[in-house]
Amino acid sequence: MEILNSNRDLAALVAEQRQAGKSIGFVPTMGALHAGHASLINKSKSETNFTVCSIFVNPTQFNDAADFERYPRTTDSDIAVLKKHCCDVLFLPTVSEIYPDPTAPTPEFDFGYWDKPMEGAFRPGHFKGMAQVVKRLLEIVQPDCLVMGQKDYQQLMIVRRLLAITALPVRLLMGETLREPDGLAMSSRNVRLAPDDRQRAIQLYRSLCWAKENFEQYSINELKNQALQQLSNIEGIKPEYFEVVDADTLQPIQRHNDCPNIIALVAAFLGTVRLIDNLFICQSEA
Repeated sequence: MEILNSNRDLAALVAEQRQAGKSIGFVPTMGALHAGHASLINKSKSETNFTVCSIFVNPTQFNDAADFERYPRTTDSDIAVLKKHCCDVLFLPTVSEIYPDPTAPTPEFDFGYWDKPMEGAFRPGHFKGMAQVVKRLLEIVQPDCLVMGQKDYQQLMIVRRLLAITALPVRLLMGETLREPDGLAMSSRNVRLAPDDRQRAIQLYRSLCWAKENFEQYSINELKNQALQQLSNIEGIKPEYFEVVDADTLQPIQRHNDCPNIIALVAAFLGTVRLIDNLFICQSEA
């Protein structure tokens, strides 16, 4: 595996591989890699001939400076994970490589409703910064295929919208959420959980499973309120939202048969660590 730090070197290598007839897959990450990230690398390798993974902790998508400072940086172990899964290139840029002109205005995208609810409501500015860095990375890597995880479902849907707005010829693939044996969604933030909070964290997944199992038994509002109340009743968990929405539009639903694809999404604090998770309630086969 090659490790590159400059845009120019990466562009030259990608051009060389493309000239050799290879398709390019890209997995953008912020590091602290785990088995979930490894599954995205494997998905990219199954769909393309040459896989690039980036590690860049993007300062523009953190609405909390302290959260940015606390975000885990584990480059040595990340490199070991990528080598184990035969990633072709690790792109490890500095901030100045990604943002060479710090005075340049942040690109503005009209995502309509997509970036307003849930994460958009509780993390103002997050999606603006996320879209900025994803567009920049796509311009540098110029992949055929972009692989991102289901766990950040709203982010994935906004990236899909970004690709439509910019008309970038990139195919977006979703990798399924990988979970620990007790159901906790794998996340780079999990390493920051105190032992007691780690035990409580599984309640997020359990609340999603409860909503799926009881979907037909309650109205949508009752379902959401009960799930939120269950989380609120557990000491040490501070839920922010529990939403049940159309998985294709992120619009809230009112009735059980409003749409064929329905997903529940949850966010909560455990101590100083904020976790998110989601689960499809129902999904069409098409």
